[in-house]
Parts: sequence; structure tokens; C-alpha cells
Amino acid sequence: MESSPRCKFSAIFSIIISLSLGFVSFILCIASEIKRNKKNDLRWNGELCYLPSSQAFGLGIAALVCLFLAQIIGNCILFKNSCSRGERNNQYKMPVIAKILLLISWLSFGIAIILLITATSMNKRQPYGVGWLNGECYIVKSGTFAGSAILVLVIVGSVIGSILSTIKTSQEDQGRKIHKWGDTI
Repeated sequence: MESSPRCKFSAIFSIIISLSLGFVSFILCIASEIKRNKKNDLRWNGELCYLPSSQAFGLGIAALVCLFLAQIIGNCILFKNSCSRGERNNQYKMPVIAKILLLISWLSFGIAIILLITATSMNKRQPYGVGWLNGECYIVKSGTFAGSAILVLVIVGSVIGSILSTIKTSQEDQGRKIHKWGDTI
């Protein structure tokens, strides 16, 4: 049973969208690293601290949105491929490599989201006496956004790898046909 050209086009189009969103998220993470608050932005009046809002706050939110959309779109494609093939072939099982890549993608996604949310919120304005936590000001350590950018690449790569591994097995399965007893080949 061959999939229609329309299905192939939509899968390829969705993969391109997912890759593009992942790339945009990567670029936004790098830009956030460059624009984050530095130590010389900190104001101290002897008792209380103040940090102005930086551009990394908006860039971080945009990176979060792009990463979330890339992960959701990529997983929708993967599960659509897997589930639709499962209906056609009851013996279909998702390849082990696809499962491993999917696990890697979700674990990396969880870590990247935590890093991005924390680092982004630290780049919001921290007024005198309020700070980021318990009235104290915090500055994002250098490399936090860059680490998130690397995780974005891992996430997108593993999702796309998982999708491609299921597409490859579907093409292999199409070559094999199961015949009932007594059927001639």
C-alpha cells in the first residue's frame, strides 16, 4: 500500500517547518547568550540590588515558543507515520532506534525548557528589593543559553532522525507482502 504524493509532500513540508523552527530557536538562544545581563549591568546601593531588563528576555521567550512548536510538529509527524502504518499493518512496530531517538529528544527537551525558562526569567527586570528570588538579584551564568542552543540541535536532530527511521522502515515494509496459505505469488 503506497502513500499518496500528497501525504509525502505534507510530511516533507512538516519536516522542513520543524527544522526551520529548530534553527530559529538555535539562533535565538545564541542571540540571548550575547544579549543577556552582564555583571556590569548590576546596580547595588549597598543594601539592595537592581538589574534592568535585557533583550535576552524577549529572545528567550521567542526561542521557547519556536522550540516548543518544533518539538510538537516533529512528534506529530512521527506519530502520524507510526499510527497510520499501524492501522495498515497490525504487526508494525516502531523501530528501536526511533524509540531511543524519541526518548533522547524528550529528555533533552525537558532540560532545555527548564534552562530556557530559568535563564529567560532572570533577564527580566529585577527591581530594588524584589530581585529574582527572595529579594536578591541573579545573573545568568555565561554558557547557559549556549547550552540550550546545543540541546535544541540535539532535540531537532533526534526528532528528525526518528521520523526518517520510521519512513525508511515503511519503505522496506512496502516491499514485503504477506500472502495467505494457498495464495500464489
